[in-house]
Amino acid sequence: MKIVTAHILQTGEVVYWAANGAWAKRIEDAAPISDELADDALAIARSQPTIVTNAYLVGVEAPGRPSPREFLRETIRANGPSVRRDLGKQAEGGQ
Repeated sequence: MKIVTAHILQTGEVVYWAANGAWAKRIEDAAPISDELADDALAIARSQPTIVTNAYLVGVEAPGRPSPREFLRETIRANGPSVRRDLGKQAEGGQ
């Protein structure tokens, strides 16, 4: 199982491809994609260069839960900057 993640082009904010076909701000809203369809989903994400940049796949154990290999990086990306807790998603009452 995988999810697609990227950065919003204008702001650099981390986003995730959601089931409704839009980009979501929270990893919990990411749409899990089967391994067989993951490359197609990534191609769709990468075909939106005026919206997102640096789209890539992340393996997940369950929706909203990065796999152990990618856990640290994706946890930091999902929660916001690690150097200032008063900024980013954690300041908004996120994870």
